[in-house]
Amino acid sequence: MRELTEKQRKILEFIEEFSIREGMAPTVYEIGERFDIKTSTVFAHLKALQRKNQLTRSSKARSIALRSGRHASPHLSFLVPIPLLGRINAGMPSDSPELKEGEIYVAPELVARFPGDRLFALKVQGESMRDVGVLDGDIVVVRTTSNIHSGDIVVALVNNETTVKSFFPLSQSRVELRPANPDYATQVYRQEEVAIQGKVVALQREY
Repeated sequence: MRELTEKQRKILEFIEEFSIREGMAPTVYEIGERFDIKTSTVFAHLKALQRKNQLTRSSKARSIALRSGRHASPHLSFLVPIPLLGRINAGMPSDSPELKEGEIYVAPELVARFPGDRLFALKVQGESMRDVGVLDGDIVVVRTTSNIHSGDIVVALVNNETTVKSFFPLSQSRVELRPANPDYATQVYRQEEVAIQGKVVALQREY
């Protein structure tokens, strides 16, 4: 097997560092941006690294995974599937996504951060959380936990419908679900009307 080029070594190092820091693999676009190269060049490097048995990838978003060996930490040698439950609405609440639609893959490092807690994913529809970087079509990774603090971005169940908003308790009896887009109004509910399904802990995006 031919030796790795200097660029290939740097790309492997970036993939590993990004995966540890963000809890998910980088996209082809993010690799290209980091090294100031075209996405077509990134694809060529990734294909070469696949041929040299340094990584695996599929057509799914953020599916790059380093193989175990000199350039990969053991915990990054595979990805972990979590359920994709459906679409949520980041404008007004939409139908509750109870049916599993498939799976997405996340780095084991992300799972290890929350031992004992279930992770699941939902697809966002709408622009109400735009100003905190949650865009239409994004997939949010959600941790099922009751440990919610003021200002956390949560998935909330309201009248059997789901929405993603920032959570702010107003009193013992009322809560605020706040958008991050001035085109959308803040929603205030009685506490018993809102069931927090989990806290958003990561994001996946396709380019």
